[in-house]
Amino acid sequence: MAVAETQLYAKVSNKHRSKSTSVLLESLLAKGFPAHIAQKALAATGQKTIEEAAKWLHSHCNDPSLDDPIPQEYALYLCPTGRLHNHLQEFWKESKRQCGKNRAHEIFPHITLCDFFTCEDQKVELLYDTLKRVGDSFSQHFPPSISLSLHSSTSYLGFFIGDSHANILKEFALAFSSEASALADCQVKPCLKQLHLTLAHKFYPHHQKTLEQLAKCINPGETCQWVAALYSRDMRFVHYQTLRALFQYKPQNIDELMINSGDFIYVDPTQQSDVSEGWVIGTSHRTGCRGFLPKNYTERANESDTWVKHREYVFVTASRFFTQTENEANVKLNGEVHNPSISRSVTNVLSFQNATLRRGVLVMRHGQRVDQVFGKSWLQQCLTADGKYYRADLNFPPTLPKRKDSMKHFEYDPPLSCCGIFQSRLIGEALLDQEVTVSYVYSSPALRCVQTAQHVLQGLKLDQKVKIKVEPGLFEWTKWEASRVIPNFMTVTELAEASYKIDTSYRGNFPLSSLVPSESYEEYVSRSSEVIKQIITACPSKGKGVILIVGHGSSLASFTRPLIGLPARDSSDFAQVVRKIPSLGMCFCEELKEENKWQMVNPPVKTLTHGANAAFNWRNGIVED
Repeated sequence: MAVAETQLYAKVSNKHRSKSTSVLLESLLAKGFPAHIAQKALAATGQKTIEEAAKWLHSHCNDPSLDDPIPQEYALYLCPTGRLHNHLQEFWKESKRQCGKNRAHEIFPHITLCDFFTCEDQKVELLYDTLKRVGDSFSQHFPPSISLSLHSSTSYLGFFIGDSHANILKEFALAFSSEASALADCQVKPCLKQLHLTLAHKFYPHHQKTLEQLAKCINPGETCQWVAALYSRDMRFVHYQTLRALFQYKPQNIDELMINSGDFIYVDPTQQSDVSEGWVIGTSHRTGCRGFLPKNYTERANESDTWVKHREYVFVTASRFFTQTENEANVKLNGEVHNPSISRSVTNVLSFQNATLRRGVLVMRHGQRVDQVFGKSWLQQCLTADGKYYRADLNFPPTLPKRKDSMKHFEYDPPLSCCGIFQSRLIGEALLDQEVTVSYVYSSPALRCVQTAQHVLQGLKLDQKVKIKVEPGLFEWTKWEASRVIPNFMTVTELAEASYKIDTSYRGNFPLSSLVPSESYEEYVSRSSEVIKQIITACPSKGKGVILIVGHGSSLASFTRPLIGLPARDSSDFAQVVRKIPSLGMCFCEELKEENKWQMVNPPVKTLTHGANAAFNWRNGIVED
């Protein structure tokens, strides 16, 4: 047994277990479920209905931890609803779009009254009774509105609760913790420090001003009904990452995990070092089973997405009532509130910020290359005895562009596969749908990058208007070149003659002859930093056009980090990051002209995810054994 699990067992051992008389429990016992497993199912589903508990039991029939006496962890939060909640959710959405995800996005807007504590499954109903009783006793004294004042630092942004109102909330938390601790035999600690409602936490310092501008659009005096809500989580996975399955995956091997679209998977980052690239090992929230699954079938979810709301007490001025369901249809856990009337102040600040965004830089990795599919010997598969190219598989390009020197140079300067061409055009069409205006296009001299840029422009319907500037300085870290020499790229003239829309008058900032084989990491970082600065300087800052840079996996970090003022990563960390960047992976930076800086935000289009498609021989298994 792992040390962490041993510690969890220690928390629940040698305690007296009283038998619950819950109607829900009696119904499950009548169906033949053992008492401890029935109680576990009820606690895991919030003790709402027999149907939910029975469904949980059915899903967890192969859960190896089903008999383990590990309880849920519980927390008491004070949550806003109504118009204030809607504006907070709008801030959540816009801050994530402009500044990327920070720690606050993991949880919905709330004020912590009692932080997480454990409670045995058969005693959870006592917490419900305590919440109702304490809520009733404080409802007459609960303030009709709570005083909120904005506080900001380099790593935190949020509302602090005014002292007079904070004292009432602390008394409420203390009363709940005292009674719950005594009745349910658990240690509940009230939050007695500065009460606050976090807006952003652990963000980059250069995002502070942007976040403050968005936060100032929230009117803390907006209409709000406050709700004291009891939530639970699985204490075994507190420090894990939570992933959400995008697609169904059926195991091909016994050690793989069955997942359905929408499933949540807990992944321990410390246990992934020995896992094959492109895979993770995790535990399903739905079934409790553990196994390997393809990482590109998932996306990062929020920590609170797997939490369960058990009961809530709604503080109202006219009457008091206690409910276990949501009272407003537009209140969701980390969900988007589809409110047709967005705050005018929020709209105004977004208009202001859009006015200050002069330029954008979209750095993109090239599409799928042929050797990525068919290996380094791909060219040998496509050459006849007399050295002529033919299409050995439909994913090979129909033809290769003409070049004056030997066709063998394509071996180290491979073209896109047909799927890579499709990927690139699809990205261009998505950019067109989002009305992204590309004013300048720069490409690495690698053929796969030039082709990607060409097909993105075709998808954007700009291939007759915008020409590609081939910039040798955008080539990847030369240490990673398999040939240990700089590839013999097609010339600008050859590319133009092959019908690529090349700006033949452009002279690169970094001559091709200056590329050094097996350059050091420091040399690569210096080259990248200098090239991106020169590109930005060369592109006029008037208008709001996007500068598209098509490069390599290494380009995403090496060109954007100096732009937003971040130092280069350590070379070992850099390599780990680059390995995870897929074809057409992209980063997007926006310029804040009046602040004379750049910030990284979400790209204007969604990611492109797809699975592998192996070669097929109809003879094998169809005709021959």
